[in-house]
Amino acid sequence: MKITENAMVGLTYELKVSKDADDIESAPFSVEIRNEEDPFYFIFGQSGLPEKFEELLIEKSEGDQFSFIIKVEDAYGTASEELLITLPKSQFSKEQGFSKEMLEEGNFLPLMDENGYPMQAKVIKDLGEDLLLDFNHPLVDFDLHFEGSVLEVREATEDELSQGNLMTEHDEDEAED
Repeated sequence: MKITENAMVGLTYELKVSKDADDIESAPFSVEIRNEEDPFYFIFGQSGLPEKFEELLIEKSEGDQFSFIIKVEDAYGTASEELLITLPKSQFSKEQGFSKEMLEEGNFLPLMDENGYPMQAKVIKDLGEDLLLDFNHPLVDFDLHFEGSVLEVREATEDELSQGNLMTEHDEDEAED
């Protein structure tokens, strides 16, 4: 089966990033590896990755290798100053699950948006009573270099499509126990 809309896809890959893929001085560095022990599964059309990522996988089959670069403009874009936000430290109390160490510059804070979806913000600067937070995606301003292989392609079940959840063989084995 080939990768098409609503197919369940399992991949292994290494993701490297660089500031400029055309600049030899800017060698890509690895930021994520998904191997056979921890493959990346998604429903095609719902990966949550840049559209270009899925476009470059269309029509690939189980066992196919891939290697491509997604330029900044087709990846997560460039940083937006509008996503640099100052918030009072009081919003990040112990009662809300935050420790003093979590609020240090350079750390990523696990947050939820108004719809309950997980998101994160990087602490840019401690301003005393406030924190300057960066809500840009951590991979803005980077070209994405993917190299990997297609482990599995199958039709997503009706449950997977309606819930957006994936049932891998491992999940099915646990469900039967």
